[in-house]
Amino acid sequence: MCDVLHFWENARKRIYGNIESYQCAWRNLGLTESRIRGVIPPLTTPFTEDGEVYEEGLRRLLEFQIEKGTHGVFLCGTYGSGPVMSLEQRKKVVEISVDQIKGRIAVITHVGSASTAEAVELAKHSEELGVDAVAAVPPYYYRHDEGTVLEHFKALINAVDIPVYAYNNPKTSGFTITSSVLRKLAEMGLKGIKDSGFNIVEFTHYIINLSDYKDFNFIVGTEALLLPAMMFGASGCVAGLANPFPELVVELYETALKKDYEKAAELQLKVNKARMILHIAKSTNAACYAMLKERGIDVGVPKRPVLPVTDEELRQMRKGFIEMGLLEG
Repeated sequence: MCDVLHFWENARKRIYGNIESYQCAWRNLGLTESRIRGVIPPLTTPFTEDGEVYEEGLRRLLEFQIEKGTHGVFLCGTYGSGPVMSLEQRKKVVEISVDQIKGRIAVITHVGSASTAEAVELAKHSEELGVDAVAAVPPYYYRHDEGTVLEHFKALINAVDIPVYAYNNPKTSGFTITSSVLRKLAEMGLKGIKDSGFNIVEFTHYIINLSDYKDFNFIVGTEALLLPAMMFGASGCVAGLANPFPELVVELYETALKKDYEKAAELQLKVNKARMILHIAKSTNAACYAMLKERGIDVGVPKRPVLPVTDEELRQMRKGFIEMGLLEG
């Protein structure tokens, strides 16, 4: 295992060569000055049975995340049911979260929308509340070309003074942010990317193609690739698994920071095994509600159209996580 990991380390050095911005990719490896780093759950949004934001559950979940050592929260994203909430509900989630967190960890708001005007409105609202950054997927539902996407982000970047991140999620947005598109966005003032493309090669292309943007922040959008992404320069991860099991992902991140490759590789495999169990459910969103409940955290229910997990899904997930030692029997 050690030989393989040292191969990756040497490969990383060969890929970057002596490019100045690399600054030994370990500068970005969680040591970036940005507060947007480390393990950041795309926070599950608690809802009541009638689909309203469950404030008590949200406050409780935020405290759970802080207690378990996460470094920030990503609000109203895919796991957070942002696209199925009203504008007022999305604003309410941010208001409650900022009030509860009180600056203890970073807050990033996902403001992505099919509408540029709505994305701008949400971004301005978050800026007024004092969040650390906003992020957005390209406008979704309609099929857009590169020029349209660039203009959408230009409007968003020009609307606020806080950092704006792109959220690359081709499956949900229908648009892939390539390394060439990302460079154009950086030239407009984009400050970072959350990449959920599940393509580690393209992730390295991002870093290489923006080698002269020394303060550009690279966040991988899945815990499944946290270790290799960090080895190439990612400063952290937006980790869905960190909703119910934050301490496991935090342990992986902290071990990778120490460059304890062998242990980090073992933890990465453990994280990926846990992901496999979470994905037993047809909806990983619903799975997070169920597993948080198993851990004694009441986050209400998913918001329709997402349905709760089935009894059989719950049984299989419980069995798997008990066997891993992540849930009590």
